[in-house]
Amino acid sequence: MGLFSAARQGRRDDAELGKGLWRRAHDRFNRGLDRYHQVLEGVEDEQLYGELVEIANQLSALVPRVREICAEAQRRYPSNGLDIPGPLAGVHRALSTAGNSLAMTAEAAAMLRLAVGPVPVGAASVRRRAETVAEQVRDAERRLAEAGGRGPAQD
Repeated sequence: MGLFSAARQGRRDDAELGKGLWRRAHDRFNRGLDRYHQVLEGVEDEQLYGELVEIANQLSALVPRVREICAEAQRRYPSNGLDIPGPLAGVHRALSTAGNSLAMTAEAAAMLRLAVGPVPVGAASVRRRAETVAEQVRDAERRLAEAGGRGPAQD
C-alpha cells in the first residue's frame, strides 16, 4: 500500500470507525490476524500449512463483519475516547474478547510451527481457537442487534 493510499484508507477509517473505542477494537482484530499470517510464513510441513491456511481464510472472512459491527457502533454511539457506551458495553466486550482470542489463535499456530516431528492431531487446537473467535464475533453481532436504536448523538 502506497503512502497516499494508506493516508486515504486512514481518513476512511476515521470517518467510519472514529478515532476511539470502536477503531481500537477493529484495529486490534486486524493486528491479531496479521500476527496469524506472519506465523504461516515459517510453517514447513505442507499438510499443516494447508490446514493453517484454511483457518486463516476463515478468520479473514470475519474482517468485514468486525468492520461493520464497529462502524455501526460508531454510528450509534460515536467514540473518540475510551469510554464504553453503556448500551453497547456487551458489543465492545465481545469484540475485545474476539481480538484477544485471535491473538491466542496465532500463538497456538506458532506453537505448532515450532513442534518437532509430526503433529498427531494437526491443527485441531488452532481450529478450536478460531471457532471461538467466530463465536465471539457472532456474539458481538447479536448484542448489537439487541441494542437496537440509535445513540444520543443521533437523536
